[in-house]
Amino acid sequence: MNFRDATDELLAHATLEDLAKTLGVSVQALRQARAVEGTSAYRSPPEGWEKGVLRLAKAQERHFRGLAGKLGKP
Repeated sequence: MNFRDATDELLAHATLEDLAKTLGVSVQALRQARAVEGTSAYRSPPEGWEKGVLRLAKAQERHFRGLAGKLGKP
């Protein structure tokens, strides 16, 4: 693995698009749920958001464990 490949993998992250796809909602719905509560733009988070965030977090964990494993090899 070269420097560019390693840093590309290191800097990979989940996006709102990834979460929207996981939850089956629009990116706009997520933006509204992330707005400051009490503002006119705010909407409640989508149902089941916790499971979706957990699923993406576990995928990220696997990704970074894989990267660590690749870099930890002589």
